[in-house]
Amino acid sequence: MGTDPRVDLVASFIKDVPDFPHPGVTFKDITPLLANPPAYAACVDALVDHAPDKVDVVVGMEARGFLFAAPVALKLGVGFVPVRKPGKLPGDVYSETFDLEYGQDTLTVHQDAIRPGARVLVVDDILATGGTIGATARLIQHLGADLVHVEVVLELGFLHGKQHLAEVGINHVSALVTV
Repeated sequence: MGTDPRVDLVASFIKDVPDFPHPGVTFKDITPLLANPPAYAACVDALVDHAPDKVDVVVGMEARGFLFAAPVALKLGVGFVPVRKPGKLPGDVYSETFDLEYGQDTLTVHQDAIRPGARVLVVDDILATGGTIGATARLIQHLGADLVHVEVVLELGFLHGKQHLAEVGINHVSALVTV
């Protein structure tokens, strides 16, 4: 089976930025992908095609995850739920603090955002260490929903995020591009 030309197109628009945000780090910049309508559309279409059947809602994390999760939700014909940083959502929220490659962060979700038992697809831009996705999965658990799959545009395989997620029971993870 050959490679998906959409994935090759997506990969060609991810730019390496050396020494950002710290010396020795090579940042993977997705802004060229977003700036190219055919590449962006190919990315969203590929994510949709790899989504599991019978998804009730798509969750995306602030901020770049919104750029992929919301259009995937639209194409799947299901709702989109934003997972945000503290202080960005009104009303009652659940919160999860987690470790990043460069420190700690916290994510929140409305306590009534997803109905118990709903089948949830998480979509994000990049899987690094798995901290953001792990925290999001814990938020989904607080809501009583079922995380059925995680899709990312880019996986930084050398950081072993998939393995870290598997260690906490998140085994259905796919990436369009792995470096």
